[in-house]
Amino acid sequence: MTGMNVEIKIPHNQVVLAFVSTCIEATARKLGVSYRDVFMRMKRLGMIENYICPNYGVLHTESRDNIVLDMIQCMENWEARV
Repeated sequence: MTGMNVEIKIPHNQVVLAFVSTCIEATARKLGVSYRDVFMRMKRLGMIENYICPNYGVLHTESRDNIVLDMIQCMENWEARV
Protein backbone atom coordinates (compact mmCIF):
# COMPACT_ATOMS: atom_id res chain seq x y z
CA MET A 1 0.00 0.00 0.00
CA THR A 2 1.27 3.43 -0.83
CA GLY A 3 0.92 6.44 1.38
CA MET A 4 0.82 4.52 4.64
CA ASN A 5 3.31 5.21 7.35
CA VAL A 6 4.18 2.07 9.23
CA GLU A 7 5.79 2.46 12.62
CA ILE A 8 8.06 -0.35 13.65
CA LYS A 9 8.66 -0.66 17.37
CA ILE A 10 12.00 -2.10 18.37
CA PRO A 11 12.44 -3.18 21.99
CA HIS A 12 14.73 -0.91 23.99
CA ASN A 13 17.19 -3.70 24.79
CA GLN A 14 17.66 -4.35 21.07
CA VAL A 15 18.33 -0.66 20.45
CA VAL A 16 20.93 -0.64 23.23
CA LEU A 17 22.60 -3.81 21.88
CA ALA A 18 22.76 -2.25 18.40
CA PHE A 19 24.44 0.78 19.98
CA VAL A 20 26.93 -1.47 21.79
CA SER A 21 27.74 -3.13 18.48
CA THR A 22 28.30 0.26 16.85
CA CYS A 23 30.62 1.29 19.71
CA ILE A 24 32.67 -1.88 19.32
CA GLU A 25 32.92 -1.72 15.53
CA ALA A 26 33.75 2.00 15.38
CA THR A 27 36.37 1.65 18.13
CA ALA A 28 37.94 -1.30 16.33
CA ARG A 29 38.13 0.70 13.10
CA LYS A 30 39.80 3.62 14.88
CA LEU A 31 42.34 1.29 16.55
CA GLY A 32 42.94 -0.70 13.35
CA VAL A 33 42.10 -4.01 15.03
CA SER A 34 39.31 -6.55 14.65
CA TYR A 35 35.97 -6.00 16.33
CA ARG A 36 36.55 -9.33 18.12
CA ASP A 37 39.65 -7.91 19.81
CA VAL A 38 37.77 -4.84 21.03
CA PHE A 39 34.80 -6.95 22.12
CA MET A 40 37.06 -9.26 24.14
CA ARG A 41 38.82 -6.30 25.79
CA MET A 42 35.52 -4.67 26.70
CA LYS A 43 34.06 -7.97 27.91
CA ARG A 44 37.09 -8.72 30.09
CA LEU A 45 36.84 -5.25 31.64
CA GLY A 46 33.07 -5.40 32.10
CA MET A 47 32.66 -2.24 30.02
CA ILE A 48 29.59 -3.38 28.13
CA GLU A 49 27.42 -4.20 31.14
CA ASN A 50 28.98 -1.70 33.57
CA TYR A 51 29.58 1.33 31.35
CA ILE A 52 28.06 1.30 27.87
CA CYS A 53 24.61 -0.16 28.64
CA PRO A 54 23.96 1.81 31.85
CA ASN A 55 25.11 5.05 30.19
CA TYR A 56 23.35 4.52 26.86
CA GLY A 57 21.04 7.48 27.52
CA VAL A 58 23.97 9.90 27.62
CA LEU A 59 26.40 8.17 25.28
CA HIS A 60 24.06 7.83 22.31
CA THR A 61 23.63 11.60 22.15
CA GLU A 62 27.33 12.10 21.41
CA SER A 63 28.96 12.14 17.99
CA ARG A 64 30.49 8.89 16.81
CA ASP A 65 33.98 10.43 17.02
CA ASN A 66 33.43 11.45 20.65
CA ILE A 67 32.02 8.03 21.52
CA VAL A 68 35.03 6.28 20.02
CA LEU A 69 37.47 8.52 21.88
CA ASP A 70 35.52 7.88 25.07
CA MET A 71 35.58 4.10 24.51
CA ILE A 72 39.34 4.11 23.95
CA GLN A 73 39.99 6.29 26.99
CA CYS A 74 37.72 4.16 29.14
CA MET A 75 39.40 0.91 28.03
CA GLU A 76 42.85 2.32 28.71
CA ASN A 77 41.85 3.68 32.13
CA TRP A 78 40.13 0.47 33.18
CA GLU A 79 43.03 -1.67 31.92
CA ALA A 80 45.47 0.45 33.93
CA ARG A 81 43.53 -0.43 37.08
CA VAL A 82 43.61 -4.19 36.46
